[in-house]
Amino acid sequence: MSISGMRPLLASALGGLLALGATACGGQTTQTEAARAEADRAEAHPGTDDKITVYSGRSESLVKPVLEDFQEARGITVEVRYGDTAQMAAQLQEEGSRSPADVFLAQDAGALGAVAAKGLFAKLPDEVLDRVPAAYRDEGGEWVGVTGRVRTMAYNADQVAKADLPKSVFELTEPEWKGKVGIAPTNGSFQAFITAMRVEHGDARTREFLDGLKANDAQIREGNAPIVADVNSGKLASGLVNHYYVYELAKEEGTTVDALKAKNHFFPDKNIGSLVNVSGVGVLDKADDDPDVREFVDYLLGNQAQTYFAEQTYEYPLIDGVGPAPGLPSLSSLNAPDIDLNDLDDLATTIEMIRESGLV
Repeated sequence: MSISGMRPLLASALGGLLALGATACGGQTTQTEAARAEADRAEAHPGTDDKITVYSGRSESLVKPVLEDFQEARGITVEVRYGDTAQMAAQLQEEGSRSPADVFLAQDAGALGAVAAKGLFAKLPDEVLDRVPAAYRDEGGEWVGVTGRVRTMAYNADQVAKADLPKSVFELTEPEWKGKVGIAPTNGSFQAFITAMRVEHGDARTREFLDGLKANDAQIREGNAPIVADVNSGKLASGLVNHYYVYELAKEEGTTVDALKAKNHFFPDKNIGSLVNVSGVGVLDKADDDPDVREFVDYLLGNQAQTYFAEQTYEYPLIDGVGPAPGLPSLSSLNAPDIDLNDLDDLATTIEMIRESGLV
């Protein structure tokens, strides 16, 4: 019998022994779920250390609850290093096989692709990859999407009429938008968007767009959240962000999305301004056979974690059976651009182009 086939038998036997022990002690509390899971795993996989190291390009406030839930449910300690996604990708490339990381949890596909291009990731099992649509995973199987996120234009409904919303993101370099558009050029999601623009429209037009934003007095912020907060307060008329930041602001203020002045505008007709990107996960080659790491990846693509991302961070779940937050359009209805996320791996050139434009 295979190891996976033995697990239910081992778990059943262990549960029976624990129940007998509790009866003998006059109803004494049995082991916690985490302890039982740990004992089960140790029996099935002798020699594991019940610990994994995650390099996270996702912010602590977004993913820490998921990591804590995983630790509690599985009894596996998660040691995390947080940082900017591009910086973490660069660190992994610099460390190479010496890296202490087992897993890279990234904010966007471009960073995952950059690490995969250096041959640092193991190929994920087909049963993991098949949980996610092909459009949201590496064609070589070296990383897989965890959540979907859509680029949008957040706008202040008192300052921008619906009839005046641009049909293309390229319109934001025109005179009527001078000083009215917030961007976060050091943010990984903005850099991934610019990389996708390079893939779709070429470097020359992308340089023209970046130079146009600079000339049009684009308003610089450190991240998406400050942009949406300023749009909602009226300090900015609009900004280029990810879709879920409007939802997060409503949650922070204890109100509804409909009650906010900040609204999401999804660019129509496959415009690059409404790129669908993913946060995702890759397993470092040295951790290929580590069952604790496999459990972690399985957990991220399981119902509990996917439901958390849908309901608490308002990202798009990528597995069947879990729907998006109420009010969000379905991914299939967005008419998003047809971009192969595997092509977003040239972050270095993108970052240099942004620097050359004077936006940072």
